[in-house]
Amino acid sequence: MNWKRLTDSLLRRAALALLLALPFGAGHAVSESDLLPVDEAFVIESRVVDRNTVTFRFRIAEGYYLYRERMNATVVDPTQFTAEPLQTPPGEPKDDEFFGRVETYRGDVTATLVGQAADGATAIEVKLGYQGCADIGICYPPQRKVLRLDLPQPAGGTGLTLPNAGSNAGLLVDAAPPKTNDPLAALSGNTSGMALGGTDLLPLPEDEAFRFEVIAGGNNEFLARFTMPPDYYLYRDRSGFELADVSQGELGTPRWPASQTLLDPEFGNVEVFFDLVEVPIRVARRNGDAGTIALTAHFQGCIKDGVCYPPMSRTIPVAFGPASTEERAATAQAIADEVPVAATPIAAPAITTPLPEFSFWQALLAALLGGLILNLMPCVLPVLSLKALSLTSSGETPSKARAHALWYTAGVLVSFAAVGLLVIALRSGGAALGWGFQLQQPIFVGLMAYVMLAFGLSLSGVILFGGGLANIGQGLVDKGGAKGDFFTGVLAVVVASPCTAPFMGGALSFAFNQSSLVALVIFLALGLGLALPFLLVGFVPALAQRLPKPGAWMETLKQWLAYPLYITAIWLAWVLGHQRGADAMAVWLLGALALTAALWWWEKTRYADAPLKRTVLAGLLMLASGLALWTIHTLPTNRGKVGDSVGTTQPYAASTLADLRAANTPVFVNMTADWCVSCKVNERSTLSGDRFRKVLADTGTVYLKGDWTNEDPAITEFLKQHGAVGVPLYVYFGAGAAEGKILPTILTPDMVERTIRGTD
Repeated sequence: MNWKRLTDSLLRRAALALLLALPFGAGHAVSESDLLPVDEAFVIESRVVDRNTVTFRFRIAEGYYLYRERMNATVVDPTQFTAEPLQTPPGEPKDDEFFGRVETYRGDVTATLVGQAADGATAIEVKLGYQGCADIGICYPPQRKVLRLDLPQPAGGTGLTLPNAGSNAGLLVDAAPPKTNDPLAALSGNTSGMALGGTDLLPLPEDEAFRFEVIAGGNNEFLARFTMPPDYYLYRDRSGFELADVSQGELGTPRWPASQTLLDPEFGNVEVFFDLVEVPIRVARRNGDAGTIALTAHFQGCIKDGVCYPPMSRTIPVAFGPASTEERAATAQAIADEVPVAATPIAAPAITTPLPEFSFWQALLAALLGGLILNLMPCVLPVLSLKALSLTSSGETPSKARAHALWYTAGVLVSFAAVGLLVIALRSGGAALGWGFQLQQPIFVGLMAYVMLAFGLSLSGVILFGGGLANIGQGLVDKGGAKGDFFTGVLAVVVASPCTAPFMGGALSFAFNQSSLVALVIFLALGLGLALPFLLVGFVPALAQRLPKPGAWMETLKQWLAYPLYITAIWLAWVLGHQRGADAMAVWLLGALALTAALWWWEKTRYADAPLKRTVLAGLLMLASGLALWTIHTLPTNRGKVGDSVGTTQPYAASTLADLRAANTPVFVNMTADWCVSCKVNERSTLSGDRFRKVLADTGTVYLKGDWTNEDPAITEFLKQHGAVGVPLYVYFGAGAAEGKILPTILTPDMVERTIRGTD
């Protein structure tokens, strides 16, 4: 990967988001779902001016543009027409984020092909190439179309045009390969590998990038072959085969050769093929007579460190000779004896009930409510409570109370902006991240458990932080002035990072499918919701007056508030155990012991005469706690079997879902994680027990459960296909239904039963 190019790109994106992070810009966001099909975004009209001149007019939809450097034309048969290079007018200069200095066209542009027609030539075929993008940041793959153009005869003179010139006069005889109906599948925004500086680095058209051929490998076998140029690769688990006419026979399991493991920016570690791959596939023919059988291949591939092509399909007829009854029977038996190889379905299941469609203002309100509810989470409530009560005990004037509230809000907003920019930058760089990705990292989980433990010890009075090394808890909350208020806001965001709240999922799903600016505004709205209670206390004196008067009870309350933090630390340690096993929990406990000793020693020796001894010992103990986190990180991932909470639970796999749906079996998919509290609440209250079991048994529904506690590219892909940025996600696929239905993130037993029984 070109890290310099990626880093420069991320810095540019971050800087742009910071400069433009104002609410008025969000109203102009363009939804990616509005992206036009390529033939509607760029309408081509050809016109024969005379026997030696042809023009191609591109009508470009608003919000789209074409690259001048990607426009070219060649004549299929040069003996019929000797052409000069395509003449294109100057374009509008553009400093492209990925391509450098380029020229682009908008609105309308005409290119001219001049040459010399051969005597007697009546028609020519011109291969026209072009490429364009949408302003929202999505680029289409390179397009290649072949236009058949009738030439006027010499007797007609020059300057004559075809009767239908200006209205697609050219007959399209070989369009670009079929693409998915979803124009977003084209590149998924990943254009970082493209460069317009030289043709050797430009993405090739699909049929040149992935040449697919099929021949008969005998009377009962196909031999499929994919050929790729250097640095192009084919996904193993996104490639498959089927007979175009299933009545002609039964296809065996493709016998793929050994593949290579590649760290892919979209799907994580995947199996791929480079250069050339040949795949023998047995076919048990229904008819032994000589004839033609068509094989359809579905596949997808990418350029290494570059663009990814959309899923592709090709069908090629293959001629077979006659096959005896014995040969066909032997082939059928060989197919029956084959060990099936699981393959990921090529296309995502369609969805009848998508995630809630938010407008910008609805998403903003949902983010505000989600941030507000975060204050009730056990990890955040102590911070807010202590900060609010500190106002009552300090006897501040209304103006100073407002200043406290504003500085606290500033700390929250800056922290949320930093988190938002980090996530936006990583996703823009190709990382397939969803909300909650931080909790998939054991080091982060262990570190946050340390923070909760230390903060709890501070509130309990076991360790009295006075400043310096450990001033992360009570001392920071109690500290007055702008600095103390600001960093209390930062602390609130830090302790909120393991938590999620209702309304956050829908708002973040909206944010991650919009521009970077809109996403940043949504993150800021989350922060504003988190800061809102303290803002109200600071700006509404009547609310502040309703707070209890200061007294000895505040010390007792402070100590009680430590227990939600201890509970959060225990919960995070439990998550660690599920991520890396019981050994991880034991190692974390040892690290927590070292951390506690370091903090205790640092406070105990505050006024000692040997500061070096104090610092060295505390530092060694802190180092030991850090080494514990690193040890946890190096432990193998705990891949425990998904708990069989109901009798038909199966671990999620894309191939399992595809097989069940192919067999017309109803399927209920639950995407969950151990660190997702709402997931666990739904599972305890709704997705377990006799009622849920009975519904599954009565309807023959299979319950698939995907565990996203650790990173899992297959689950990340499923979430992305269904427009979700995190868990929980619940999707029901009815028997024989071509589409699935997404359920809300908060479930009730009645809701689930109505959905599965089809009575909703």
